[in-house]
Amino acid sequence: MSDLPRKAVTRTAKLAALPLGFAGRATWGLGKRIVGESAEIVSRELQQRTAEQLFKVLGELKGGAMKFGQAMSVFESALPEEVAGPYRAALTKLQEAAPPMPTRTMHSVLTERLGEDWPELFLEFDDKPAAAASIGQVHRAVWHDGREVAVKVQYPGAGEALLSDLNQLSRFARLLGPLIPGMDIKPLITELRDRVSEELDYGLEAQAQRAHAEEFAGDPDVVIPAVVHQCEQILVTEWIDGVPLSEVITDGTQEQRDRAGQLLSLFLFSGPARTGLLHADPHPGNFRLLPGGPDGEDDWRLGVLDFGTVDRLPGGLPDPIGESLRMTLDGEAEAVYELLRTEGFVKDSIELDPDAVLDYLRPIIEPALVEEFTFSRGWMRSQAARIADPRSPAHQLGKQLNLPPAYLLIHRVTLSTIGVLCQLGATVRLREELEEWLPGFLAADVLEDFEAEESVAEA
Repeated sequence: MSDLPRKAVTRTAKLAALPLGFAGRATWGLGKRIVGESAEIVSRELQQRTAEQLFKVLGELKGGAMKFGQAMSVFESALPEEVAGPYRAALTKLQEAAPPMPTRTMHSVLTERLGEDWPELFLEFDDKPAAAASIGQVHRAVWHDGREVAVKVQYPGAGEALLSDLNQLSRFARLLGPLIPGMDIKPLITELRDRVSEELDYGLEAQAQRAHAEEFAGDPDVVIPAVVHQCEQILVTEWIDGVPLSEVITDGTQEQRDRAGQLLSLFLFSGPARTGLLHADPHPGNFRLLPGGPDGEDDWRLGVLDFGTVDRLPGGLPDPIGESLRMTLDGEAEAVYELLRTEGFVKDSIELDPDAVLDYLRPIIEPALVEEFTFSRGWMRSQAARIADPRSPAHQLGKQLNLPPAYLLIHRVTLSTIGVLCQLGATVRLREELEEWLPGFLAADVLEDFEAEESVAEA
């Protein structure tokens, strides 16, 4: 009955062909170098050909390959424009679509999980999927009480396919490294693999979505669809219309881009503070711009979808993040270094120059230095190139830093969100969100003054 495992041999063959293709292109590149073409041109052509093949294969598969493609897609801002341009459209497609499962298979899952009379639960049900992703697809329907709903149906065998793909991808993670300068691919794949069971559990997803929906009910800026029904492999939530963020990236006005960027930043930092959960899958396919923000119908709100991957942070984001960011902005090199050592970012066996660590961090936190900052692909590329260049001090220092497991998902979500902001080209008042929501960012005395001002304003 299962579509995905039955095709496991084909899937493995497609993924296994990737490193062979990489090796063939490396030989081709060596030949080009021998006949006198510059290293920079050859490297760029190799990167482009590798990326084209990678995303072509990922786009044909569901499961882990699709999941990895979505996770990678938010980092395309870090690639040189001449490389990113030719396959950006195919890459963005991964954020919104995947091949659907046959209607017969989908009906059999609904029958197995909801019973033979499942059609009676709906006044209408569209057999054509409205969206498809790595482990399931979404159908638009009308629930028996008249509410428009999204019905998420998990692909049969999705778990096996997810694990198989990610295991296969991890075997040649080193070869994928050059696609995203300055990023280690293997920990990303490992982390995706570690979260497979959670991603497949629609019960956990429903809990996380309910928590967000209850906390953000009536919020003027953020809309979370309510959970209507959940059982194994099926999740029914309220339907929300809106402009997908992927469309804002390609065709949105500057006003839409700026508003989307501000709302995304607001949600990233306010979510953990308000719910104790961090939405950990921030690719553009999971967000919508909806009309009707605080300033009326011409304003926008942010609709948030897919709570299958969350980080549980009962106290909100860890205080050391805000503290280290504040001290870095204030130029307190020794204090920053000691905090990083205490938290495990610098291992006991390593000795680093605190001023060098500060120099490494300052360009990365540039958006928090000013009242508003314009994120761009150019800025993202310059950051990636600075860390990726083996000759640079930043590269040498970065290799000696450690990322503690407790911070791994927070780090990926933050990087991914910054990647989306750069794709949007949004001008964002990031510091405003940090002051409001990030624990430890404001010094104690400033925080007291801030809270006093808020109390006066509320009175």
